[in-house]
Amino acid sequence: MDRFAAVERALRDAAPHLLLDVVTGALREEYGVERVELRLADYGLTTLQMVEDVPFTTESVSLRNSPQGRAFGAQEPYVESRAVRGAATVHLPVTVRGDRMGVLTLTVPEERCAPDDLTEMQRICEALGHEILVAERDTDLYLLARRAARLTLAAEMQWQLLPGHSVARPEFALGAHLEPAYAIFGDNFDWSVSAHHLTLTVTNGMGQGMEAALLTNLVVNALRNARRAGLDLAGQASLADQAVYAQYRGELHASVLLLRFDLATGEVEAVDAGSPRMWRLRGRAVTCVDFDAQLPLGMFEETAYVTERLRLEPGDRVLVGSDGVYDSVSKMGEPYGERALARSLSAHRLLPASQVPQAVLRDLADYRGALPLDDDALVVCLDWFGR
Repeated sequence: MDRFAAVERALRDAAPHLLLDVVTGALREEYGVERVELRLADYGLTTLQMVEDVPFTTESVSLRNSPQGRAFGAQEPYVESRAVRGAATVHLPVTVRGDRMGVLTLTVPEERCAPDDLTEMQRICEALGHEILVAERDTDLYLLARRAARLTLAAEMQWQLLPGHSVARPEFALGAHLEPAYAIFGDNFDWSVSAHHLTLTVTNGMGQGMEAALLTNLVVNALRNARRAGLDLAGQASLADQAVYAQYRGELHASVLLLRFDLATGEVEAVDAGSPRMWRLRGRAVTCVDFDAQLPLGMFEETAYVTERLRLEPGDRVLVGSDGVYDSVSKMGEPYGERALARSLSAHRLLPASQVPQAVLRDLADYRGALPLDDDALVVCLDWFGR
């Protein structure tokens, strides 16, 4: 059995809360590692929090100006300058299927910094990430490490719905982010990938706090139920519409943009049921993709929905934003979506899709100046590569 297989097997056999202990022991035995730290990105994607038995014991590090953050952002190993002769500090990103989770930091003998060793240890980080995702069903240890502050109850409910911050396949790369991360109201995103399609939904629920969280939970789970029952995109919207109306009788409703991408052809089906809006960057040109507006889910009984179609070309970038993004205004009263959002999308065209949502939201914060966010701000970015 080779070294990687030995570590992978040890991780698979470990108790959920002991993954770090097991990987530490295995790395010491197989690679001569002296010190191991695991940090996970917080919900706001601003800091890396230590995984430890007593949360918040160790100070967090910034994702923007730290060696760990450099490895996280570049998604490749980063070897620090040798502070101790004969040893090196290596920061390795922990990522699963394009979802950036955190960073594993190791103190290793200098001779273990060869490219082959780093590649093998990076594979161990991927195996660790997979086991963390499984372990989160049985322990709070890793979920606690993801928060830099206490979540509101509404935010706790919303984060349990979200699939992750990013996902990647050969045909596409997708990233999403929500602000404020620790007090989410009604905005949400969801995706599912099959052999032939990517389904993406962006939801903007009505109301605030628990009212908005309960509405969004109903909408997301109704859409998932319809998708898993094999309904087409219009059928998914209709079933969710009926579920919301049956519960609230039109008093509350939810705006949703449903998108279904054919992975082989780049053809996109869309149902625009409300306020989330979409922009496309093709080459250097940014255009707002206008769909026929249909009624939000749950506004009236048995609303019929129809799909529209467009086609993406390899190299296209798509951005979807909630009204908390494009309707935000500057001190002069100009909405962000008029011109500034297109400028931001163009300015960040060289960033990977996983980093674009945060970059756009930082630009939004600068645009608003001292004005605080008065609504959720949700950005989803998709890079289309095609087959």
